[in-house]
Amino acid sequence: MTEPNDSRVGLYIDFDNIVISRYQQLHGRNAFQRDGIRDFVTSGADADPDIAARLKAATVNFDAIIDFAASFGTMVVNRAYADWSVPVNASYQRQLMSRAVDLTQLFTTTTRGTKNGADIRLAVDVVEDLFRLPDLTHIIIVAGDSDYIALAQKSKRLGRFVVGIGVAGSTSTSLAAACDEFEDYDSLPGIEKIDPSVSTSTTNSGRGRGSSAAKSSTTSSSAGSAGVAGSADDSDAAAAAAPTKSRRVSTIPMFSHTDDSQFDDAEPADDIDPQTVATELLMRALQIGHAKGDADEWLNTGTVKNQMRRMDPSFNEKPLGFRSFTDFLASHDDMAELADDGPQRLIRLRPGTGTGSAA
Repeated sequence: MTEPNDSRVGLYIDFDNIVISRYQQLHGRNAFQRDGIRDFVTSGADADPDIAARLKAATVNFDAIIDFAASFGTMVVNRAYADWSVPVNASYQRQLMSRAVDLTQLFTTTTRGTKNGADIRLAVDVVEDLFRLPDLTHIIIVAGDSDYIALAQKSKRLGRFVVGIGVAGSTSTSLAAACDEFEDYDSLPGIEKIDPSVSTSTTNSGRGRGSSAAKSSTTSSSAGSAGVAGSADDSDAAAAAAPTKSRRVSTIPMFSHTDDSQFDDAEPADDIDPQTVATELLMRALQIGHAKGDADEWLNTGTVKNQMRRMDPSFNEKPLGFRSFTDFLASHDDMAELADDGPQRLIRLRPGTGTGSAA
């Protein structure tokens, strides 16, 4: 029986967002539309094997997402929003239903598809649940779309702990900042790490066949669009070659993209090294901790990490190459010193470090 003080979790999955973002993370911007994934049937007699291989490589592990969500408490709401008649969506139904996910159907109501349909329906359901289920303590939104910023802010104002999960490169930094905690899909336990060089080479091989399979047009229109297709391929190749940290793109993913359906503009590129950003974040967290007490006071490392995540909900030491937060702290022994107090691990700035410096 669930105890009254147990955390109770609501999980809301923008299915289109996470699936499209993952595919384009591995195979390049606009690859989902270019390869015609919306209507692609893997078992079809004329199915392009190269596209089938790329689609398999980009399969999203929803078991890992649900397991992570369950770590926060008892799952009382578990919904995924999509048009489940789409072949690529239907291939996930068995996996989701085995985890008791409520598959919310989004019907196509116009010839241009269901633009922002999942965003609106998901937001309406979350707000309704916030008032209908007063014991709901955690809201977990699986999406990277900036449209969910207001929803995250409203949930926090109503006293809920908000967690976001998104795909690196397709997540709005503003959405991450609006959450109490934000996790990249790749950093979740159980997610197999993908070598970017492998996915890039896979994208480049068979791109011509993928492009032709994604388009159906007359002979004359095909010839007229050849130059455009070539420039698009060049753009995709350049995007794939760019560092991951410079490809933070806020998207409006949907399966009903048409040629004139556009993604959000990319956020300004940030060439700052993630290690540098994390070091500065640690410095500020320690300075804040010392400002609340004595300058040479020892701080609990757990308190310091909580402070860092409050300042930057997307902070996670594992993508930086550290197995634990303690390892991350140990790598900064030039600016901070560690000590043990029984079962507690303590930290403080070294004397003279960071004094008078700007945050």
